[in-house]
Amino acid sequence: MTLTRRSLLTALIALPALPAFAHHGWRWTDDGEFELTGRITAAQLGNPHGILTVEANGEVWTVEVGQPWRNEQAGVTDAMLAPGGDITVRGHRAADPAQLVVKAERLLIGGQTYDLYPDRS
Repeated sequence: MTLTRRSLLTALIALPALPAFAHHGWRWTDDGEFELTGRITAAQLGNPHGILTVEANGEVWTVEVGQPWRNEQAGVTDAMLAPGGDITVRGHRAADPAQLVVKAERLLIGGQTYDLYPDRS
């Protein structure tokens, strides 16, 4: 077995042991609807999904928005998610109340609603 092949095999075996830093899907969220209104202070947009930092009521929240194609399909542009903008997020918060994290289903920006997940109610 070549060194490169052995290194790849070792990495693949170790991969499941790494902690999951990213939230994907909905299993980590609470079942109840949640709404958060605040000001965007930072935005990291791109794949696998965008991340906003939102200050609301003296707390700093992490908001997962859609993948670039999902945001575009909903009519959301990167400029709309720029720091300094006000936003209302409707979606589901982390099941662990100690985590200030929300997965957005809908965004309200400038009085208009953008439905990231129209198949979810």
